[in-house]
Amino acid sequence: MGTENMAKNKSYIKGKIILITGGTGSIGRELLRQVLREHPAQVRVFSRDESKQYSLLEELNHPGNLRLLIGDVRDKERLNFAFKNVDIVFHAAALKHVPSCEYNPFEAVSTNILGSQNVIDAAILNNVGRVIAISTDKVVDPIGVMGTSKLMMEKLVINANYYRGSAPTKFSCVRFGNVAWARGSVLPLWKNQAEKSGLITVTNGNMTRFMMSIKDAARLVIESINLMQGGETFILKMPSITLSDLAKEFLKKYYARKKISVKLIGNRAGEKLHEGLIGHGDGEVLENGRMFISIPNIWIYTGMEIGRRKYSGFKKRKDTDPYLSSHYIDVDAVRKII
Repeated sequence: MGTENMAKNKSYIKGKIILITGGTGSIGRELLRQVLREHPAQVRVFSRDESKQYSLLEELNHPGNLRLLIGDVRDKERLNFAFKNVDIVFHAAALKHVPSCEYNPFEAVSTNILGSQNVIDAAILNNVGRVIAISTDKVVDPIGVMGTSKLMMEKLVINANYYRGSAPTKFSCVRFGNVAWARGSVLPLWKNQAEKSGLITVTNGNMTRFMMSIKDAARLVIESINLMQGGETFILKMPSITLSDLAKEFLKKYYARKKISVKLIGNRAGEKLHEGLIGHGDGEVLENGRMFISIPNIWIYTGMEIGRRKYSGFKKRKDTDPYLSSHYIDVDAVRKII
């Protein structure tokens, strides 16, 4: 990120009251660290686990402008209390594990869909300035519960711009790929397997996955706050890799002197062979050197077409492949991320 953009981001967050739902998760924690560096007036972490909250407080050495709120996005009344006087909301709370969502589908609906609607309603009710919701590349032509529920979350967040009434709230999304070393990603699983059994499991070696670092993920969220006009989805340009190559690079980097076996176990429930960053439903897509902005062409009551907006430094994407699943295979880039 350039110096100019960083300065703009700092000027927007500085002195503001920030709330992060799911703030004790892998992304939420890094996002919190980066937000605290920009001198907000206050940051509220809204999450369910008091032990993780206390651990986070100790890790950060008890910053004076940090507030820890126990709560669940399913609890609308608690959200309304937490959102009072908030300027910016980062909505990171979600059920993210693909098999867990397959086996507990209505739990995914309750958190990812109904919980997100609660966040939207609380933001409008409390005149929050900006809301950024964190999504996933699994929303592109989803086949499983997790991707489908997160796609519905995106639709709710984007369309909230059209029925907010007189509230000043702007809503946008960011779309992540697989975040290296986040809880639930394959890398900590492999590390645990390698240490305990000398064997790692790979579902399908031909699967491809987009990869990004936790720091890049959090940075994308913060940069999007500065760029957002309401209704967009921001997507980092990131490399993808096959799982077989990812396993090879992982073992080469961390276990070069130890014999670790690889066992193929087959696809898990709800998994796709290839993910995509952009799908047919994404409307106009703009790009610069490091990210895409998807701007859906939607007319709802207001007659407002957001597909004709301008973003400094971005131009209309020329690539005709809507999925971008094969264009970003880059083993060298992923090696640096893991």
